Amino acid sequence: MSATAATSTADNIIPCYGRFPLRFVRGEGAYAYTEDDTPYLDFASGIAVNALGHSDKGLRDALHSQIDKIWHCSNLYHIPQQEELATMLAEKSFADRVFFSNSGLEANEAMIKCARRYHYARGDKNRQVIITLSGAFHGRSLATLAATGNPTYLEGMGPTPQGFKQVARDDVAIVAAAIDDTTAAILVEPVQGEGGLYPLVNNDYLQKLRALADEYGILLLFDEVQCGVARTGKLWAHQHAGITPDGMSLAKGLGGGFPVGAFLATEELGTALSAGTHGNTFGGNYLAMVAAKYVISTVSTPDFLANVVKQGQDLSARLQQLCQRFPDMISDIRGMGLMLGIRLADNYSNKDLVASLHQQQMLSVPAGDNVVRLLPPLNISTDVLDVAEQKISEALGALQ
Repeated sequence: MSATAATSTADNIIPCYGRFPLRFVRGEGAYAYTEDDTPYLDFASGIAVNALGHSDKGLRDALHSQIDKIWHCSNLYHIPQQEELATMLAEKSFADRVFFSNSGLEANEAMIKCARRYHYARGDKNRQVIITLSGAFHGRSLATLAATGNPTYLEGMGPTPQGFKQVARDDVAIVAAAIDDTTAAILVEPVQGEGGLYPLVNNDYLQKLRALADEYGILLLFDEVQCGVARTGKLWAHQHAGITPDGMSLAKGLGGGFPVGAFLATEELGTALSAGTHGNTFGGNYLAMVAAKYVISTVSTPDFLANVVKQGQDLSARLQQLCQRFPDMISDIRGMGLMLGIRLADNYSNKDLVASLHQQQMLSVPAGDNVVRLLPPLNISTDVLDVAEQKISEALGALQ
């Protein structure tokens, strides 16, 4: 073995992740278990992915029902499960057309391409620029990182793709001033996740963006990769604002842990991608479709959504009480539904709180602006919230 050869299996993995020193081998409900069977309360949910927790029986049964039949045949052929899920999503949203992918990144790429192609098809070839907001995160391809606008993510990656213009969030006048005859669309996360659990649906901001898009003949696009699929207490986060977009991207919770993404569009926008203009080898495969069908049919029921609202209000109230108990440590509680964040005071670090929660055998997710994300399963129970409150309290206390 040479001096540079790998000395463990981990050494063979490209080191692009800053991993925590934890190894999970199974999960059940709201808990993930390490190799020595230590349970960790999972309020990371794979970064808002495990919408129904770990090893949900209904989801497993749905996958098992398909796994002995056919997994993949490519999009050269008709896939009945795609058609069924597309119809389900259309019936439960503003959309008429759906494109399936494997991830949120791919869903956003499809949406960006479609927005530009839409104007091209209408004879307005100059409309290629998409306006995005500060604090956004839209993925890690070169194009979606350009849309995100954080130069740190693009350092050393070569020329930045053109066609994106980032402006300050919250100020509609700034967005309006950025619109010109090259503008194709405005792209927004209704609740920013990576940017620090920052909601943009609590006032009339999205309504004004909708009016602005209509006034200038451009598109309004929503990235609901993290905040969609019932995470905020409504099936789609933008429903809190009472308006609809022209296009929307989904992923994360859509498959309940199975990789699947989707780009939803109106008839007018969606048909801009004609045959040959876009594609995806694995997108819309049989297993992904049955997983997403089960998740959407489960989380879209009135009782399920009402429980997300109830448990989200309960968790938020508990966090507000902790804010009062630790006023020098917590500066704000952010988010909505079961997409909540603890914003720490500047003299404390969110990474330290995540590590302290690990000591309490609880998982969470760091975010921008010194926030710790709490993203429990959407079917979380009150008794589990009792455990979570105690663990968070102990973790905060250990940092004092």
